[in-house]
Amino acid sequence: MENIDKHIQADIDELNNPNTSAQRRRHLESELGDLALWKTEHPNDEHDPTAFEMYCDQNPESDECRIYDV
Repeated sequence: MENIDKHIQADIDELNNPNTSAQRRRHLESELGDLALWKTEHPNDEHDPTAFEMYCDQNPESDECRIYDV
């Protein structure tokens, strides 16, 4: 997506589609929650974060998210 607002709108549009499967709906609802949290915590950041970025933002202590200085 071009930016986070377009990503959020695309997810909402897909949720409004009656042909969207229940499994996809659960995924979209979870993703919308993560995107809303990202947008709240990063109000000046308009880029569309990856799932990994959102995960590390919520779990900075996780091994996958550690940053080492060399």
